[in-house]
Amino acid sequence: MIQVQGLHKRFGSQEVLRGLNLDIATGEIMVVIGRSGGGKSVLLKHLIGLLRPDAGTVAVDGTEITRLRGGELDRVRQRYGVVFQGGALFDSMSVADNVAFPLREKTRLGHAEIRGRVEEKLEQVGLTGMGHKNPAEISGGMRKRVAIARALVTEPEIVFFDEPTTGLDPILVNTIHHLIMELHRKFRFTAVMVSHEIPEIFEIADRVAVLHDGTIVEVGAPEAVRASANPIVQQFIRGDIETMPSGQRP
Repeated sequence: MIQVQGLHKRFGSQEVLRGLNLDIATGEIMVVIGRSGGGKSVLLKHLIGLLRPDAGTVAVDGTEITRLRGGELDRVRQRYGVVFQGGALFDSMSVADNVAFPLREKTRLGHAEIRGRVEEKLEQVGLTGMGHKNPAEISGGMRKRVAIARALVTEPEIVFFDEPTTGLDPILVNTIHHLIMELHRKFRFTAVMVSHEIPEIFEIADRVAVLHDGTIVEVGAPEAVRASANPIVQQFIRGDIETMPSGQRP
């Protein structure tokens, strides 16, 4: 579904991505892990088309999006859903209006059809009857559910999750992870998730990619990554700060 080849990105004197390569298969949940500031969100922004690389390519179903602009890029993005870090809900809108926003902006659906889709998605994330509330009136876990409903309301082929459980307690982290798994089984979208939730994230990933120093140093099934002989991978999984290579401590 997505092929990343030789991706380089520099901001001033800081080289964030250094020839990164990654293939993401259709229908899988790919989770990208790595230390804070290591380039995970920068990679995600390239996949979405919000950033252009200094070198390298990003292809979606064989279409190189790094060369697209305007309407051509928008047509690719219509296949996307995005769950932003923190949810990024509009505080001035109700829950229902937040979920309806992509449909009103991107489609010509009528009011009744939009309302039906919104109610359906809220039911699927366990928020039946909550559409009239504002984001400030619901819990943090519920706000994450609203963000997921909004990402899925356009029935995307690819969904990007940027730290979807940030700020939640361990029970809610597992609740949201299981919700994502349930929705993935139902709709079979391709999922790309950036996460810090170790070891919980290994339970929902089909494959895990470890991003370190601007490149993918390990990629594979969760059990293979857990068993990796690469000391960088093991240090990150264990959170072993003392033995991390010089210059790589957070």
